[in-house]
Amino acid sequence: MDPTQEPVRHEIVGTDGQTISTESLPWNPHPKFAGVALRHLVTGAGTGGRLSLHHVRVDPGCSIGDHAHAGQVEIHDVLAGTGSCTLEGAVISYAPGSMAIMPSDKVHRVDAGDAGLLLLATFSPPLV
Repeated sequence: MDPTQEPVRHEIVGTDGQTISTESLPWNPHPKFAGVALRHLVTGAGTGGRLSLHHVRVDPGCSIGDHAHAGQVEIHDVLAGTGSCTLEGAVISYAPGSMAIMPSDKVHRVDAGDAGLLLLATFSPPLV
């Protein structure tokens, strides 16, 4: 599956009982990394400030360069495409079904393969 295409249709049922299709949510260009976009599925406002969930699309051959999240744990669940994640020097292969945990304050990067990469990223505390 091409990660630039929509993944299996997802619907989000919020705490207010409203159902939202993920397809209706906008892609937001990453402010720092070219070829990377985020779609905010669940924000901290919907979880009492506990966590947030995001689709993260990394275009073919692009990267989310070295970075760390101060005080935030990040979990990656690979939905489509291939690539790798480098976590403090250790390389983790990414393919659909792969999951990885980025401990808070640990430097990591994500590199998309030739077909790009689509992740479901969970942050605690929330990214937004």
